[in-house]
Amino acid sequence: MGNDLGRLILRVALGALILTHGVTKIIAGPAFIVSLVAKAGLPPPVAYLVYVGEVLAPLLIIIGLWTRAAAFVVVINMAVAVWLAHMGQLLKLNETGGYALELQAMYFATALAIALLGAGRYSIGGSGGRWN
Repeated sequence: MGNDLGRLILRVALGALILTHGVTKIIAGPAFIVSLVAKAGLPPPVAYLVYVGEVLAPLLIIIGLWTRAAAFVVVINMAVAVWLAHMGQLLKLNETGGYALELQAMYFATALAIALLGAGRYSIGGSGGRWN
């Protein structure tokens, strides 16, 4: 029970926190992300994948359906976010001495842990299945 409860807490925390970023991007529109993607030399439609990584994947993680795959999407999303918007901070500390990208690193690590651990019993997909 403890392991499954821990997985549920990780899933809901990560999913809810990433989802707030996605909802903000829905409200504000994709212009900022489109400009980052274009500046990186990628086709502008690639920017819309942010909605997969910050809306669809977090929802799947929260409910526990295709959890491992959804968590891996968040891992990729965080790596791309760092590449597009935060490379200048990669090896820096913030003004209080913490890692400048600690939030992104925590999202990345938590998503990776969920991808490896799976959803657990308290999920729509249950603890069985390759992708859950």
